[in-house]
Amino acid sequence: MKDAWPDYANSVDFYAVGIDPTEDIRELISYRDTQGHPWPVAVPGEGMLSAFRVAHQSTKIGLVSTGVIRYREGFGRGTKDMWRNVFEELAATR
Repeated sequence: MKDAWPDYANSVDFYAVGIDPTEDIRELISYRDTQGHPWPVAVPGEGMLSAFRVAHQSTKIGLVSTGVIRYREGFGRGTKDMWRNVFEELAATR
């Protein structure tokens, strides 16, 4: 994913959202920087994780501009080509 997303950085909004309630934004930024991830990070808003039924780390959800979920996947899945396809579809709905 980190190899594919930079090509779509100007057309797809992408955020890594923490799921551990004890982590603050500084810890998320530190982890992102250590891992070399190019995207922004955020802490979830109240009720966000339950609303999207996020129960485990590395859940990926792709929403189109109307709020409809177009993609949902769990930990460690997806090739660079698959991510390019997901980002292409999300960019096309913008």
